[in-house]
Amino acid sequence: MTIRHMPVAALGAAVLSLVVIGAPAFAQQNTAPQTKPVPGQSMERPAPVAISDEKLEAFAVAYLQVDKVRQDYSAKIGAAKDPSSKQKLQNEANQEMIKAVETSPNMSVEDYKTVISAAQTDPVVAKKLQEKLQTPPTAQ
Repeated sequence: MTIRHMPVAALGAAVLSLVVIGAPAFAQQNTAPQTKPVPGQSMERPAPVAISDEKLEAFAVAYLQVDKVRQDYSAKIGAAKDPSSKQKLQNEANQEMIKAVETSPNMSVEDYKTVISAAQTDPVVAKKLQEKLQTPPTAQ
């Protein structure tokens, strides 16, 4: 097994750039208007989400499957000559990545997104996730 040494920001960017773009269910989220803070008001960060070690382990397994799909399609997309072929391959890759997450044990697309968001905003979760990605998954 290859040990992954990937910063969480790169992890989020790599995964979300492919998974989020083509999934209609994702596109409908985060549609609330962004408001500017009023002077004198504090900018509160959302409370950290508790992510169990079991969920991090399930995420790591799913991530490795998603990363494999990303790698497989990356070369195909790069070799495609016209934009419509590239878009078709991108859509196929998105669907395969979603399927990889959905078929991973103890993981849903919503859970996957939650873990990524938590890792991007909570350094403790990010550190735990990096450790899980550097350790071979345990047999279930």
